[in-house]
Amino acid sequence: MQYRLPAEWENHNSILIMFPYNGKDFPGKLHPVRWAFVEYIKKISFSENVIILVRDEDHKLAVSQMLEESSVNMTAINLVIYNTQRTWMRDSGPITVLDENNRPVILDFKFNAWARYTYHRCDDFIPQFIAKFVDEPFVQPTYNGKRVVLEGGAIDINGCGSLICTEECLMSDTEQVRNPGFSKQDYEEVFKQYFGVTNVIWLGRGIYGDDTHGHVDDFCRFVNENTVVVCKEDNPDDVNYKSLQDNIERLKNAKLENGKPLNIVTLPMPSAVCYKNMRLPASYANFLITNKSVLVPTYNDANDRIALNILADLFPNRTVIGINAVDIVWGLGSLHCLSHEIR
Repeated sequence: MQYRLPAEWENHNSILIMFPYNGKDFPGKLHPVRWAFVEYIKKISFSENVIILVRDEDHKLAVSQMLEESSVNMTAINLVIYNTQRTWMRDSGPITVLDENNRPVILDFKFNAWARYTYHRCDDFIPQFIAKFVDEPFVQPTYNGKRVVLEGGAIDINGCGSLICTEECLMSDTEQVRNPGFSKQDYEEVFKQYFGVTNVIWLGRGIYGDDTHGHVDDFCRFVNENTVVVCKEDNPDDVNYKSLQDNIERLKNAKLENGKPLNIVTLPMPSAVCYKNMRLPASYANFLITNKSVLVPTYNDANDRIALNILADLFPNRTVIGINAVDIVWGLGSLHCLSHEIR
């Protein structure tokens, strides 16, 4: 069976979110983060349906009340009980591909909490749960007889055969190892079989503070079939300067699946966002593309306006909206990390 992973700007049926319950991902900031989630969900609901995972009936009632108090369109909301352990649906949630007949199939990659945390068993079953909820078939990708570990934030695609990822995330053999012994060729075979990808662009390192060890969706994204946005740090003394410069050079030397060069647009980085003496992975590239809008994390920073204007020019047929993510990024991720499109 041949599959194709559509680009994020292709039409979705819904967006999957998990509403935070116990504050593990946002210690000390659960209250403001929950209201930030409400605003995020409200903006998504203007474009498409939202599937929200909640822990139990009490949590469902509390979330429903918060949404109603904020005048969220409840006809677009599906509150579904499932006991998750982490909020990052981009990584533990399902990746929906299309089969040869253009029918949705949910891929159930193995989730091991970024080879970093021990509590993830419930999260590993989310794709199967969602497949049953939306009544679509699911497939567990394997390679050489073993289930493949892969998170949605580790890849970004143009829907035509090209994919970007990082060596730091997928090729490390000493830290947060996803698939021990995998070579680049092994990953490329998996991408070809399950995503229809024929061209893989390998970047270097991700941004500092990202505990996924180099997810590409924190700094480089396709915005159309031949264009990527990539974060650029202008301060040579900043910890992200060298790695982002290296990634820009790699993109300049890369080709698309048709042999043509990439159109490269740079996004600024916000000033360093820190909390409890930690540098957090704040970036404008961690945006979510919905059917009618692009929701962009902002940080009360002078570069917010510049980033929003750049993205507005790149998405002329969508409304570009900033969502304050100062509290959310304390969880070491942002808007794209929290959500996953369902076809």
